[in-house]
Amino acid sequence: MTDGAAQSKVDQFIIEQVPSVPHLEALLLIWNNRPRQWSVDEMARYLYVPNDAASRILDELAGRDLIVRAGETGQFYAYNSDSPERDELLRNVDATYRRELVRVSGMIHSKASAAVRDFARAFRFKKD
Repeated sequence: MTDGAAQSKVDQFIIEQVPSVPHLEALLLIWNNRPRQWSVDEMARYLYVPNDAASRILDELAGRDLIVRAGETGQFYAYNSDSPERDELLRNVDATYRRELVRVSGMIHSKASAAVRDFARAFRFKKD
């Protein structure tokens, strides 16, 4: 894959799957520390957010199938490598965020609100 194609996939992923900078930071923290499992308390401390915000972020990432619930009672979260393509994409997302923090943050902040995106997503055709 060319650098331009990889960058395009990274940008598309960020636009479509990352609602906020804390979501991206939580995802990359989990990805970079795999196979470690994270509790809500630990994530809240690392992100400098209240526990309820960390819980919401982790639940939303799990709802997008970017991370999974782990542990006997599902009280932890972890990265589940379900495909080499996803691993490569997250490797590129991580590198892009480290290299282009301001551009990526700006891209996230300039997106439409979550409610507008969810409404538009309801009309998107999907393969079964």
